[in-house]
Amino acid sequence: MGNIFSTASAGKQTSYRPVIGVVMCENTVDENPALTVHEKYLDAIFNADALPVCLPHELAAHDGAIDQILRGLDGIFLTGSPSNIEPHQYGEEGVEALADPGRDRLSLQLIRATLDKKIPLFAACRGLQELVVATGGSLYRKVQEEPGFMDHREDTSLPHDAQYDPAHPVFIEPGGLLSELLPDYQQFQVNSLHGQGAKRLGAELAVEARAPDNLVEAVSVRGHPFALGVQWHPEWHSLTDPVSRQLFNAFIAACRKGHQARSAQEE
Repeated sequence: MGNIFSTASAGKQTSYRPVIGVVMCENTVDENPALTVHEKYLDAIFNADALPVCLPHELAAHDGAIDQILRGLDGIFLTGSPSNIEPHQYGEEGVEALADPGRDRLSLQLIRATLDKKIPLFAACRGLQELVVATGGSLYRKVQEEPGFMDHREDTSLPHDAQYDPAHPVFIEPGGLLSELLPDYQQFQVNSLHGQGAKRLGAELAVEARAPDNLVEAVSVRGHPFALGVQWHPEWHSLTDPVSRQLFNAFIAACRKGHQARSAQEE
């Protein structure tokens, strides 16, 4: 009898669709201030059998709002963006031409709260850079101008879809989260559409993968059930690319597991 109830309970839990908070970017639509997110990010969440919820920047301006919203979320997804983090956020001077200060404020506060609460987090491209900065690290502002590094930016002369074609391999560090999630891969090809990159990591982060020029391509948070950042865009063709599919499935599985654990505590 106990086995029958266990199986039924497991089936019910497996069917639960985790609710994932997704950050947005400041934009202008019809001359009005707007917050937007590319459908490809939302589609990747839907395709992994979860439900995305977009998070407004204004959350960062209200005391307790982030903590309150996190009580209704099972995970956080930090998207890529054309914008870059402002240099003062990681201790450097200068002006960032492609800035989004509202996203900076929300993402950096959101990351700290998410990590403190052990809520699963997945970050792509700018999202990885936000994770680096939120945990005390710093960035290369123009990787292509740094000695010894490749140009990791997309070729804007190509058609849009071709800009997301595989650009270089990444090499997984042994013994980490990525090696656990992708046991059949020691290296694989990724797209590359970024001008900035991780320069120095804080003590909370571990390197999970590197590019051929040794630039950090993936990081995880030590001692966290699932907090992973990748420098490429895994949302692109997330249903057909086997690595992307495994990463999103693993993220959503961690979100579902966390939801089950919280539900059990409340019973």
